[in-house]
Amino acid sequence: MADDKKPHVYDESKIKTLSSIEHIRLRTGMYIGRIGTGAHHDDGCYVLLKEVIDNTIDEFIMGYGREVHITVAEGTVSVRDFGRGIPLGKVIDCVSQINTGAKYNDEVFQFSVGLNGVGTKAVNALSKEFLVRSHREGEFFEATFKQGRLKKENKGKTTEPNGTFVRFTPDPEIFKQSEFRDEFIERRLRHYTYLNAGLKLVFNDKTFVSRHGLNDLVMEELAIDGAEPIYAPLHFTSKTLEFCFTHSNSRYGENLFSFVNGQYTSDGGTHLSAFREGLLKAVNEYAKGNYEGDDVREGIVGAVAIRLKDPMFESQTKNKLGNTEIRTDLVNKVREELLHFFNRNKEIAQRIVGKADDSRQLRKELQEVKKLARERAKAVSIRVPQLKDCKRHFDKEKDKGHGSMVFICEGQSASGSITSCRDVETQAVFTLKGKPLNVWDLKRDVMYKNDEMYNLMRALDVEDNPDHLRYEKIILATDADVDGLHIRNLLITYFYKFFEPLVHGGHVHVLETPLFRVRNKQETIYCYSEAERDTAATKLGKSCEITRFKGLGEISPAEFKQFIGKQMKLSQIEFAPRPEVSGVLTFYMGKNTPERRDYIMSHLVVPVED
Repeated sequence: MADDKKPHVYDESKIKTLSSIEHIRLRTGMYIGRIGTGAHHDDGCYVLLKEVIDNTIDEFIMGYGREVHITVAEGTVSVRDFGRGIPLGKVIDCVSQINTGAKYNDEVFQFSVGLNGVGTKAVNALSKEFLVRSHREGEFFEATFKQGRLKKENKGKTTEPNGTFVRFTPDPEIFKQSEFRDEFIERRLRHYTYLNAGLKLVFNDKTFVSRHGLNDLVMEELAIDGAEPIYAPLHFTSKTLEFCFTHSNSRYGENLFSFVNGQYTSDGGTHLSAFREGLLKAVNEYAKGNYEGDDVREGIVGAVAIRLKDPMFESQTKNKLGNTEIRTDLVNKVREELLHFFNRNKEIAQRIVGKADDSRQLRKELQEVKKLARERAKAVSIRVPQLKDCKRHFDKEKDKGHGSMVFICEGQSASGSITSCRDVETQAVFTLKGKPLNVWDLKRDVMYKNDEMYNLMRALDVEDNPDHLRYEKIILATDADVDGLHIRNLLITYFYKFFEPLVHGGHVHVLETPLFRVRNKQETIYCYSEAERDTAATKLGKSCEITRFKGLGEISPAEFKQFIGKQMKLSQIEFAPRPEVSGVLTFYMGKNTPERRDYIMSHLVVPVED
């Protein structure tokens, strides 16, 4: 049978050549990663700010400009440094022409963050308005752009000190719902100061400065959780390598930060893995032992920073370092310096070895618990009994399975509604048997002793590595009542306590389902708040019917299908700063029942009867 479809014409007219500005605006993700809304610290608006600040840090590294002023007001960002200033004749080129800059010249910038001449150009192209002004030796040159295109330029005499001023407003055509959050900006600025002792950053009249570099970072991380170091942080500094760490009995797992040329590499890379290996070799050589990496790094809090002439990052957003040629030298350098330190400070060395001994013993005990749990699970069923799986699964390493999700439901009623109308290709359902355990003050072995926690961990496949997550989205689908909110909080506590990278990576969400259905014979409106209900009731008239959904099981499968389809409403569990999260969870989920009861009693709201 002949094909009635007309073939697509592929000729010279289909070939397009984009300008650099057009390419940045069309393929924004290639340059700044995720666009987002500003609710996550890696969203695009913060990347724009980072690209501008990186240039000021490069000036500081080269010995120019010890102070930077940053302001953010009504969506507009201003950054003023007091470095050398861009050469006046090249101001326009440096912020608008791809592959233009001084970062290619080792005589000017030896250890620069930005190396490909794209950063500030991307900010310019993605801004509704962009202004750059350079002050050099009593003269200035300024240029104004709109969406990367030059609109006006000006030059003349000035009495202001040398340096560069940049002001930009992210383009709402691209950043449709983005807004800056002070806590994420402050977090990034603190990292800059830890890596550049003596640098002063002033953000909206709030000053950030560090006197002791990475040591300040480590001590602040410990103070956040009220943890005590078992020895004074070990701090090493050279021209190209700096690291600092200590151990605590109050911290679980490892908490290591890594940086390259002042850039926070959230996904680590060669430098972080080399530091881990060098630390392990030093401890094993000193103790003449055979410890595993997890034994040595359990409870560690630290940071490693390197300066590199030609860093190779795995993307423009520079989250992971890929230089493999530095690994051997870096491992040996870390090993040698730590062995020197251990031999000079035998008491601290013995505490580190003692901590490794304790961790190894706990690991062996946990392995026994794991073995028993696995044998018990096999005796019940080869499969996870509470999971109705989907066909496609997420694989981060192979970059496939995007769109897959698992709904975690309370009870058979809610899971039944979702199961009957789900998309079996991408939507799985895990059913809780009751309220999950409060794990905030418990150790990791609870996941192997409690069937509910163990089966959930197996269903997600995150036992050994959170990167093995089988579903791109973990969706908490609980009732909108007191019990449902309690279960939601217990699950959030579980993920934050034992699988923090899943929360940090934006994988944990809450399913928003309607609280009310307002309808008449002609129209049905689903409402997610009392205000929406009142508006809908006014629109449909006095004769309309209002139904209050108390639980997910009350919503019929036919209705539920639209709430988990293309119009599904999800709220991402945000990765709030650690001081806030730990303090809140300790108060509400910890073993402080009398204090919490007093708080509840003093904040009760008693409804007034008519």
